[in-house]
Order: sequence, then structure tokens, then C-alpha cells
Amino acid sequence: MIRTLLVRGLLVGLLAGLVAGGFAFLAGEPHIDSAIALEEAAAAAASGDGASAPHSHDAGAPAEHHHGEGAVVGRPVQRAGLFLATGLYGVAVGGVFALAFAGLRGRVGPRSEPLLAIAAAATAFGAIVLIPFLKYPANPPAVGDPETITARTLLYVVMVAVGLASVAIGVAAARRVTVQEVWARGLVGGVCFLVPVVAAWVLLPTVDEVPSGFPASLLWDFRVASLGTQLVFWAAFGALFALAGERAKARVG
Repeated sequence: MIRTLLVRGLLVGLLAGLVAGGFAFLAGEPHIDSAIALEEAAAAAASGDGASAPHSHDAGAPAEHHHGEGAVVGRPVQRAGLFLATGLYGVAVGGVFALAFAGLRGRVGPRSEPLLAIAAAATAFGAIVLIPFLKYPANPPAVGDPETITARTLLYVVMVAVGLASVAIGVAAARRVTVQEVWARGLVGGVCFLVPVVAAWVLLPTVDEVPSGFPASLLWDFRVASLGTQLVFWAAFGALFALAGERAKARVG
């Protein structure tokens, strides 16, 4: 049975990843192009003011810009690679989700497998996407100091871990409530979930590296598109995983 769930997760993850890639291509790529244009204009202005070389993202990299047509990986290739990246992301997430789903069945959440799949996908979106995003939202090109990328990545990973741990703590606390009222269990679980999340938001450092003069509307639109891509992926994944499970159950029946 686990093998069947794993194959289902891999296939559904691939499909959901391609759907999310399509959304990212339509909703996100125009904002990336706009941010790149601003970055290139700033680099050209700096070069015109006597800077020694155009902007480069990588410390110690050759003095060239990596976004234009003469880049190491040009924008057309990057756009095509977007679908490869989201597809591979979907496959990886699908495999992990399927294994987690196998462990949750009959132990946590709704008894109905389709409802469990949707609930688990929604929980995963909240834990590993929404919670980290609210503290450390995605940034377009031209935003962020290359020298702090390692620190920013570590902080983001910490928030992902906090999100997962908070969900586990909330579920465990709700299951320990002896009263039968659903609202009481939900209240206890919700409070236990929020405590570590709020503590992390307060204690972890804030990262604000948006350069002066960067268009606020472009930053907002990019972040909305980035979050929307993840929302589309998890919504598609949850729905497709639930549908596949329902069809498999109907065939067996």
C-alpha cells in the first residue's frame, strides 16, 4: 500500500508542479523581468559613475551581469527551466507527502482519505510556506545583499522548522484534551500552535534589505505571485491526491 501511495504522490506532485509552473510563468515572470531591468539600469548607472564593473550576484564572480541575453544562463533558458524546477519540486514534495500520509491515515485527522489529503495539504502549506513567508517573504532580483544570502537562507529554514514543529505540538496537544467538545480541542491545539510561531516571529531577526527607491508595487506584486504559486501548487496537489485516492477506492470497491 505504501508503494501505491508513493507512486501516487510522485505523479500527483509532478502534475501539481507543472500547474504551479504555469501560474508562476504567467504571474511571476513579468515581475522578475521588471526587477531585472531595474537591476541592470542601476548597474549601468554605477558603471557610468566610474564603477569598475557591472553588477554580479556572486562574490568573486567574473565582472558580468547574469540576467541578460549574454548571461551564462539566459532568460529564455531560465523560463523553460522554471517548469523543470517546479516539476522536480513537485516530485520531491509528493514523495515525502505520500510517506507522511501513510503514517497519518487512521491516526490523525479525518477518517475519510480524500478529506485527510486535503487537510494535510492545507496544513503543509501553512507550516512550510505561509508561516516562513510571513516572516521572510520572497524577494525579486535587485533586492537583498548577496553577502547575507547564507544567513537569510538559514533563517528561512529555521522558520520552516518552527512551522512544522508548531503543527506537531498543536496536534499533540489537541489529542491530549480529554473533553469531547471539538471546540475545546481546537482551542487548545490552536494556542499551542501559535505560541512557538509568535515566539519565533518576535525573537528571530528581521531582514529588510529592500534598496531605497525600489518600487513598492513591484515588490508587492512579486511577493503575491510567489505566494500564489505555492498556493496553487498545494491546492492542486491536495485536490489531485484526494481525487486519485477516491478513484482508487472506487476501483477496489
